[in-house]
Order: sequence, then C-alpha cells, then structure tokens
Amino acid sequence: MFDEAEKDPQLSDEEFSRLEEPLRIHLLNEQYRHLKIKDRALMIVVAGIDGAGKGETVNLLNEWLDPRHVRTLAFDDPTKEEKSYPLVRRFWLGLPPKGSVGIMFGAGYKALLDEAAKKDLNPDKLESLIVAVRKFEDTLVANDVQIIKLWFHLSRDAQRARTALLLANPSTAWQVGKKDDKVYKHFDRVRQAAQRVIEATDASHAPWTIIPSANKNMRIFRTAEAVLNAFTQRAIKVPPAHDPAAPLKRTKSSHRLDKLDYGASVSKENYEQELMQWQNRLATAVRSKKFKKKSLVLVFEGQDAAGKGGAIRRVTHALDARQYRTVSVAAPRPFEMDRPYLWRFWRNVPGRGRIAIFDRSWYGRVLVERVEGYAKRAAWQRAYQEINEFEKQLTHRGAIVLKFWLAVTPDEQLKRFRAREHSPYKNFKITPEDWRNRRKWPAYAKAAEEMFMQTDMPESPWHILSANDKRHARLEVIKLITKAVEQS
Repeated sequence: MFDEAEKDPQLSDEEFSRLEEPLRIHLLNEQYRHLKIKDRALMIVVAGIDGAGKGETVNLLNEWLDPRHVRTLAFDDPTKEEKSYPLVRRFWLGLPPKGSVGIMFGAGYKALLDEAAKKDLNPDKLESLIVAVRKFEDTLVANDVQIIKLWFHLSRDAQRARTALLLANPSTAWQVGKKDDKVYKHFDRVRQAAQRVIEATDASHAPWTIIPSANKNMRIFRTAEAVLNAFTQRAIKVPPAHDPAAPLKRTKSSHRLDKLDYGASVSKENYEQELMQWQNRLATAVRSKKFKKKSLVLVFEGQDAAGKGGAIRRVTHALDARQYRTVSVAAPRPFEMDRPYLWRFWRNVPGRGRIAIFDRSWYGRVLVERVEGYAKRAAWQRAYQEINEFEKQLTHRGAIVLKFWLAVTPDEQLKRFRAREHSPYKNFKITPEDWRNRRKWPAYAKAAEEMFMQTDMPESPWHILSANDKRHARLEVIKLITKAVEQS
C-alpha cells in the first residue's frame, strides 16, 4: 500500500513548472463548473503521517482554487461543549453546501487512528469506530456529498529529515509539533495502524488516495490531481448499504392508527388536576442532578389540527425557558436544501441537560416528501435506515428520544378545520395546503403506518395517541415524558 510513497518519488522543479499552469487552470475551471451545476458537495478528508506537509499542501490548494468556495476545518480533540453532543455532530455541522468544497483535517479519523496505534489495542472499540466512520460516510455519499480521502505518506528517513529541516529554521519551526518529532521512533506502529484503518474504510464511493509526500512538488501535484479527478467524476456511486434495491425491513402491518380508541376522553375537572401534578413531576425531573448527564428529544408528528401545538405548550409550561428549545419544522430553506436533509436537525439537537422539542421533524422525508413527490422513491426508502442511525447516535450519547403521533379521525379534523376558519384567533392556522393534504388522507395514513413499522425502536419508540379529545392526548404526552425522564 505504501511502497511507492516510501520510495519517496521526486518531481523536478523543471517538470513541475511545465505541469503547474495547465493543472491550475483545469482545476479552477472544474471548480467553477462544479459550483454552477451544484449537484453535489465535495468533502476532502486530509490525514497522514505527522510531518508529511499536509498543512502546507492544503494552504497551496486554497491558493489554486477560489477560496471563497472552500472551507477548511481542523478537528482536534473535542472541546467540553462538543462532548455534550454526539461526537459526529461537529462533522455534520462542518459540511460544505452543494457546489462548494470542504477540506477536513481528521474528520473522525483521528480517534480511529489513535486507537489503531495503541499498544493495548481494543479490537471491539476499533471495530466500533470503523463502523461509525463508514456509516457516516455512507450516509453523506447517499445524500450528494462526494468524499475523497488523502493520506500523506513518506519514508521514515524522509519524515525525520523534513522535521529536522523545519526545526532548523525559526520561520518554519512552528510547523513541527510534539507528535511530529515522535513519529520516527514509532514509525512502524503508526504505519501499521494507518494500513489497518485505510483498508477497513476504503470504498469505491469514498476512496483513499496515497499522496507521496517527501518531495514538495510531487506532493502538490498528486494532491491537485486527486482533487481534479474528483471534480471530473460525473456521478457518485451510491453505497451498497443505501442501495434502494435493498429490501426494507418487512413485518406484518399492525394498522396501529385503525386500532386506536378514538373515544378516549378525560373530564375537564380531572384533566386540570392531573395536568398540574404531572407538570410538577416533570419540572422536578428535568431539574435533577441526574438529568444534567442526559438530554431530551421530543418529536411531534400527526395529522393537521391534531393538537401538536397545544400538547407542546402543556409540556413547556413545566420547563425553564432557558433549558429547552422548540423547533418548528417547515419546508427547508435554500441553504438547507444544499446539504443532506439531516444536517438541519443535527444543528438543533440538544446538549446534555437540555431539551429540544420538534414540531414536525426529520420524518418529513418519509411523510410529506414521500406523499407529495418532493423526494425520489430511492431517497425516502433509504431514509428509514438513515433516521434509525441518527436516533441511535443520539440515544447512545445519553439522549432520551420520544416520538409522538397525535391521531384524529377525518370527521374530527374537518370539525377543527371549520372551527379554525370561523375563529379570529385561529383562522391563520388553516391554509389551502391543509385542505389539499386532507384529500390525500389515505396516502398519508399508508406512509405513517410504514414509518411506524420501519422506525419504531426500543431506544426511540413511537407513541401513537388518540387525539380526538385534546385533554386525553395532552395528559398522555406529559405522562409518558415524565416517566421516561424519571426512569432514565
């Protein structure tokens, strides 16, 4: 794998001068073409042997490209704030929009390489990190992010010589860190770790390219060539795990919406008394010392006029406004559409001790986008797997994820629509879109049932509630939330 790079191939100044100008012109033209068609984003992962000239090369690449459309990010050890979220979140937030280029130092590989290089290697932990990286990259590629990964490599002697040369000059000595000086001593272990990681994460849809790095000209030329090849690739291969031809998980439909007791109700007197008790319990639970190590994610979906907003307000009455955030999800804005659909939800997940309430959510991909034809069949079919993985990442980091579907009958919805039209306080809530969605009731019901079947998981369950009686639904919601927080 590293044979060529460790022979330290050279590219003379004369030959580099001959190649440089046409390469730069071609690279820049392709960048502008890429920016114009906006069919994908390009993410360049930069990794390699310490002291191999990664930073110097990326600086030059920024000079060769139009830097207005390039974002370079370095991922060192996570900060205290970053540790309060799933660690993959910071990589999601750094994603470039379609048409642009993101250069990421590390991007999840730092922890992976550090683990692989340990003397007391934990195989299970290493495998877990490998799987996490592959799933992350698979999801990005399936959602129009092209990924290339560059490993900068050179021989042990060349690495030591380059480090010594940089240290000898005060103007370049800052480029040498403590790790660079130690690589020579542990070169074989680092090399072995790199080979293990590259072999485990190399894929046709997210390939690794080894960049010979002993010679500056060769390093720059091969890097620019790799980026140019990415720009000129006309299509992205969908990862096999996200192939829409792969069968969905199939179980016998339970028709959960049809089996609800829509006659369930609570008297006003009992409702007010119970609501206050449950709100008090919830207020205590989310202010506890134990909850500071957790987070709470609440998802509200359901038919139009099912009472999601009212249920949310009864929950927030028990919360400190500084502790929670309500996210009302509408059609994505242009800058959100330029990134994978989960990106805008990663921006709003809560850190430890915090609460996020989603009025509509990422399930729009398999509901409204499916029914209205905004998402292609392949996109919404693979979204089930992507959503499940997203929620697993939240729960594995200590989040309590509860999903509520508030259900009403067609007759009850019609009654509420007409009441809204005649109310000066609620007529803004009724729109032509609500009436149009109502005409597609069977299609939305079918989509919802399949969504329950594909995404109801023990760690992030669906709670499907009759909401013909709003008081009944509100009490059930706050009971389920309170019990989940208290038992966590």
